[in-house]
Amino acid sequence: MEDRLNPQNPRHRPVDLAREHGISTQAVRNYERDGVIPAAERTPSGYRTYTDLHAVALRAYLALVPAYGYATAAEIMRAATRGDLDAALRAVDHGHAQLLRDRETLDAVEATVGVLTTALAGERTVRPLPVGALAHRLGVTPATLRKWERAGILTPARDRASRQRLYDPDDVRDAELAHLLRRGGYLLDHIATVMRQVRAADGPGPLADSLATWRQRLAARGCAMLVADGRLADYLKTAGL
Repeated sequence: MEDRLNPQNPRHRPVDLAREHGISTQAVRNYERDGVIPAAERTPSGYRTYTDLHAVALRAYLALVPAYGYATAAEIMRAATRGDLDAALRAVDHGHAQLLRDRETLDAVEATVGVLTTALAGERTVRPLPVGALAHRLGVTPATLRKWERAGILTPARDRASRQRLYDPDDVRDAELAHLLRRGGYLLDHIATVMRQVRAADGPGPLADSLATWRQRLAARGCAMLVADGRLADYLKTAGL
């Protein structure tokens, strides 16, 4: 980023920092109050003055927000401004790990699109199945199906009289998808996310469209992280961390 501050003047007013990013001077003061940029020095008359360190910190924070979100960006910069490098980098690591989990979940959801359009388009149950029958169909135990229900993967109805679980055709489809993904090594929380995507989509076509948008968002977030990490590295170097 081009440095729009005056390189001949090592002291900067709030308006100098604000103008570079198109924000208000109150926003700059708020960021200082919230600890995401270092505290400003004061003139004898009480006016705030900022240095190049503040300018670099503000660039880092504003780049971190679209990459990691407001909460994590603030966590990273608060740790950095107090000199806690380990805490700052740990928050960065968590952000990258979450992006990887999101990519893995997306891969899992995409793996179901073909199943929805082919394998499950054939044999479908007509009458609801009790838990024992569905467990036998899949080759799992009833306890496994109940565990999947607790994880949010399955949402069977209950018989009003007996309170027995009853799995309608969509529930059977979800159970078969879950079984497929479990065999592929996916964890239950990933599979639960897959099921939410499947239920929210009105068929495989809309689901595929939503997944393409999802992948674009993940790519944008990954690119934003690259930019933000560079800005953070600039701050850490300037601060001597």
